[in-house]
Amino acid sequence: MSVDRTTEPKETEAEPAERVLRLGDVLGRDAGGLIVLLVLFGGLTLASNEFLTSGNLGNLARQVAIFGIIAAGELLVILTAGIDLSVGSVLALTGCVTAELLIHGWPVPAAIVVGLLVGAGLGAFNGTLVALAKLPPFIVTLGMLGIARGVVLVLTDASTIQPLPPSFSAVANGNLLGIPNLLWIFVIVVAATAFVLRRTVFGRYVYAVGSNAESARLAGVPVSAVLISVYAISGLLAAVGGVLFASRLSAGIPTGGEGYELNAIAACVIGGASLFGAKGGAFGAAAGALIVGTLNNGGNLLAVNAFYLEIIVGALILVAVFFDQLQSRRRAGATSDT
Repeated sequence: MSVDRTTEPKETEAEPAERVLRLGDVLGRDAGGLIVLLVLFGGLTLASNEFLTSGNLGNLARQVAIFGIIAAGELLVILTAGIDLSVGSVLALTGCVTAELLIHGWPVPAAIVVGLLVGAGLGAFNGTLVALAKLPPFIVTLGMLGIARGVVLVLTDASTIQPLPPSFSAVANGNLLGIPNLLWIFVIVVAATAFVLRRTVFGRYVYAVGSNAESARLAGVPVSAVLISVYAISGLLAAVGGVLFASRLSAGIPTGGEGYELNAIAACVIGGASLFGAKGGAFGAAAGALIVGTLNNGGNLLAVNAFYLEIIVGALILVAVFFDQLQSRRRAGATSDT
C-alpha cells in the first residue's frame, strides 16, 4: 500500500513580501517619476539659458536635498500605509537643540549626535503609539507636530540661535570634489534606503506590513517592531534634515521646516508611492523631491508667481493619487475576471 507523501509546499516568511514587491511594481513606479523629471529638465533647459548653469544646479541641489532626505524617511512610513505629519516640527526642534548645545560649548560631533538621537526618539515614540496603542498615524503625528513645534518655541523663546561655529556651518555649505556636501548626503540616504527596501528582509517586511498587516503578522512578520522602526527612521532622517538646515543657515531657526512635511509627502506621492501602502520606492521619492524642487527653481528663473507653483504641486498630487486608484481598480477588475 503506497502512501501519498505529497504535501503542499510550506510558505516561507519572505514569500508574502516577495509577492507584494511584484504587485507593487516598484521599478515601474520609480521609472515614471524619473521620466517626468527628465521631461521637466528638458523643458526648462529650452525655456531658460540659466537652468543648466553650475551655479543654478548647485542651488537646486541644496534646495532639494533637505526635504528629499526627509522624504526618504516619510516613504518608509507611507509604505506601511501610515503617515508622518511631524517631520517639519521635528526638523526645527532637532536643529535648535543642536544649535543650543553648540552655543553652550559642546563639540560639533557630540551636538549633532544628540540632535539625531532626539529625532529618532520622537519618531520611536510616534511608532510606539501607532503599533502598540493602536492609535491612527494621522492623529499621533499631528499631535507630535504640535508638541515638537511648541517645545522648540518654548526652548528658544521663539528667537533665532546664533552665531554657530564655522566648522558646523561647513557641514552643509562645504563641497567635496566640487559637489555640495548636501547633495552627497542626499544621494547616500536615497541609495541606503533603496538598498534596505530592495535587498534586506526588513525592506520586505515593510512592504508586507503595508500590503496587509494582519496577513504579515500571521506569516511571522514582527509588525509592531517594523512600525516602530519606520517611524524611528523617519524621525532620525527628519533630525538629519534639521541638523543640515541649521548648518546651512548657521543658525537654529525655531520656525524652520514649516510645510516640509507636505513637501515630503508630495515627493513620495508624485514619485509613485501609494498612500494606501506597499507601493513605491526610494528612487521614485527622490525623483519626486527633484520634481517639486525643479518646479520651484524653474518658476523662479521664469518669474512665475510662487502661488501658481503651489497650485501645480497640489494638482500633481491629485493626479498621482487618481492614477494610483485607477490602476488599483483595473488590477482588482482583472483579478476578479480571472
